[in-house]
Amino acid sequence: MFTRRSFLQSAAALFAGAALSNYVQASEKQGKMIWANMLNLGHNMWGDTPRAYTPCTSKLLCQDAVWEKVTNQMAAAGLNMVLIDLGEGIQYQSHPELAIEGSWSIEKLRKELARLRAMGLEPIPKLNFSACHDTWLGDYSRMVSTQKYYSVCAELIQEVCEIFDHPRFFHLGYDEETAGHQRSYDYVVIRQGELWWHDFLFFVKTVDAQNVRPWIWSDYCWHHEEEFFKRMPKHVLQSNWYYSEEFDPAKCVYVQRFHDLDKAGFDQVPTGSNWANDVNFGRLVKYCSENISKEHLCGFLQTPWKSTTENALEHHMRAIEQIKAVMY
Repeated sequence: MFTRRSFLQSAAALFAGAALSNYVQASEKQGKMIWANMLNLGHNMWGDTPRAYTPCTSKLLCQDAVWEKVTNQMAAAGLNMVLIDLGEGIQYQSHPELAIEGSWSIEKLRKELARLRAMGLEPIPKLNFSACHDTWLGDYSRMVSTQKYYSVCAELIQEVCEIFDHPRFFHLGYDEETAGHQRSYDYVVIRQGELWWHDFLFFVKTVDAQNVRPWIWSDYCWHHEEEFFKRMPKHVLQSNWYYSEEFDPAKCVYVQRFHDLDKAGFDQVPTGSNWANDVNFGRLVKYCSENISKEHLCGFLQTPWKSTTENALEHHMRAIEQIKAVMY
């Protein structure tokens, strides 16, 4: 019988016996920095009610023409990676019930992945399993931490890894699972303590089983420093994110965590955004390049946090220009 204790025991054995060299090889130790931009294929990740900041939709908010323009510009600017936030954007064969109007077929996605690779853009999948950002899971988002939930999530991860031909990384999201971030939701789910770690390690183990490296947002370490640095598997790629203009670790714990993650030996892809301002990304690159060791700085990620639609096209283009301006 699958129990929390048995899982933690098996997970501990897995991590203790894993050869970390396999993951070191997967990171950017050869001098080739990751210069990535995130694009949303799916959208239903921010709430279950119309009053949510970005309410869910029954029609895909990703326009093919805009997607093509943005990805073409990314390639022209010299970027080498696109992080694809999938959500409900795919007609999953394992769970077709998650699709909405306009969700891409697997065949369409595979063709697009081939096009991206041909342009020099490495496609990396992202499925956010934070209980704050999992509305895309439909009814399963209200089954968190049940046997059915684990089964569905494992099947989706396996399918996505196969579609992406077992990519180097798989982004699990896992950010903002707090009461404050769900204050506009009708249905609120917050895992904490041992349950948070049980579920998180389940996802790590599931990705590991596909010979793919897990990647997460690092904000859990902002307010759970001791347990995070004690229990977080070292091979999990970290993206500490920070979107403001000023970088002062004495005044902001989010900035201090770049230093802490580096000291603890975690590989990092620091993440910025032009969501709130147009100076963050350049300052992020400068600060982290000067304060994170070359051994553990794998690259940088820009997150526009806008749907891939015509009304956000200018915003996406600015995001790309900001990356291009500081690439090295």
